Amino acid sequence: MTGLLSWLAAPRADRGIRFSRPDGGWDPWPYPKLAGLARGHAAGLTARGVRPGDVVGLVLATGPGFVGTLFGTLLAGATASPLAPPATFDDPERYAQHLATALAAMRPRLVVVDPGSAPSVTQAAARAGVPTIDVGELPGEAAEAPRADPARLALLQFTSGTTGAVRGVRVPYAALEANVGAIRDWLELTPDDPTASWLPVHHDMGLVGCLLAPVVTGADLWLLTPAEFVRRPTRYLECFGRHGARLTAMPGFGLAHVVRRVRPEQLAGLDFARWRAVIVGAERIQPSTLERFAGLLAPYGLRREALLPAYGLAEATLAVTGLPLRTGWRQVPGPDGVPVVGCGGPLAGARVTVTDDDARPVDDGVVGEIVVGGTGVTDGYAGGAAFRDGTVRTGDAGFVRDGELFVLGRLGDSLKVRGRAVFAEDVDALLGATLDAPPGRLATVLGLLAGAPTVVVHLEHPRPEWLPRIPGLVRSLVPEAAVHVVPVPAGTVPRTTSGKPRRRLLWRRHLADAAPPGPAGPVRARRGSG
Repeated sequence: MTGLLSWLAAPRADRGIRFSRPDGGWDPWPYPKLAGLARGHAAGLTARGVRPGDVVGLVLATGPGFVGTLFGTLLAGATASPLAPPATFDDPERYAQHLATALAAMRPRLVVVDPGSAPSVTQAAARAGVPTIDVGELPGEAAEAPRADPARLALLQFTSGTTGAVRGVRVPYAALEANVGAIRDWLELTPDDPTASWLPVHHDMGLVGCLLAPVVTGADLWLLTPAEFVRRPTRYLECFGRHGARLTAMPGFGLAHVVRRVRPEQLAGLDFARWRAVIVGAERIQPSTLERFAGLLAPYGLRREALLPAYGLAEATLAVTGLPLRTGWRQVPGPDGVPVVGCGGPLAGARVTVTDDDARPVDDGVVGEIVVGGTGVTDGYAGGAAFRDGTVRTGDAGFVRDGELFVLGRLGDSLKVRGRAVFAEDVDALLGATLDAPPGRLATVLGLLAGAPTVVVHLEHPRPEWLPRIPGLVRSLVPEAAVHVVPVPAGTVPRTTSGKPRRRLLWRRHLADAAPPGPAGPVRARRGSG
């Protein structure tokens, strides 16, 4: 077996995964029981025609069925391709389009579904000529796993679709094992270091960082669903303050949700002194979010240096840079004076350079495109060419200072203003800090309309006093811009499966139904849709 599967040969009986139950309890699965489930699923997949090198789609919620099918697929010598379940989308038509695009790219032998996902997935798969099977129909036990050589590709990992249609990233075993190893080294992860996570298991951060890394290490893992975290973030915090978890990861909006929903009195009796690492990534990080999260939990033992800003992407398997343990994060003024949080230096095996428009490296502190190379870089996209020279041009803008990467935002979500670039994330950061607006409730898009710089600020359920202040704040970064403020109902800004605003979709909608921009910067209402 490869290193990724070696835990299956001698799983630790005193360690395992605890899956949250809707009744507030936990469903414990020791690793020997999960190993048996994986062997049974491998046998069941093989019996249904899955052969080495085939792709198996997984449309499964967080639970034992996902873990068993994931490792069963790898044991059968096939490539696993996790997909978002329908419940993660609030628009059935958009989910159907997402699924059709993914199925066309992956061309799976079959798709494994759970009862909650079956109706919509089965219809889409049938149109694509792909059979589906309910995860409950796979056997739960098998004495011996099929001894197939693993496929060269371990995963077909779909991106979150920030800049357009989702794309399947071809993740070889070598890249996946190298990245998991780099994460373990970075976090000093041992079998005695429990992890807890609420992240979706179909997404790279939840899958690679918060599932594969602890399982391969043989450490305890506490898993909640994203919906449970949203409803009751205190249950997630109890994993650390009561049950002893030490490691986790999440986007900045997860920290903001904790700050918004959790009151200090709800933390009474919890002890976070052993909580070693909160990896924060997936989007530009607001310094105020880090400060408030640390401030809320500090009286109960959380150290400020436990917050570890990081940078990564599916095209590099997951992790690229990260703040070292026990160092403490820092912020510096960005090109527009808006504070930018550092995301640490490259992890083991990773390389990071920043280049200009002609792909030439730029000097320290100069903004350009982030280019990533190293052992974690994947093969490329399904149906597309391999990444040239083993490097990824990320489409993200940033700069390096004293060996640390500072990420500004997407290159396609910016405007040139008097010779400098202003990013949508800059505007989000300024508005969030000045208005005290939670990051999950606003999304800015920038572009040119009739040659004029235009800024559209989408606000979910805004406070009335925010609205008149926004045009002046925006114009401090984008002078002479036409500023449109669009209040929408809560939860209706379209987002990727990882929670990032789909800014280009928002811009296209603005082009389709907005009035021509005017100098007054109107505040207008519009029905939101997700």
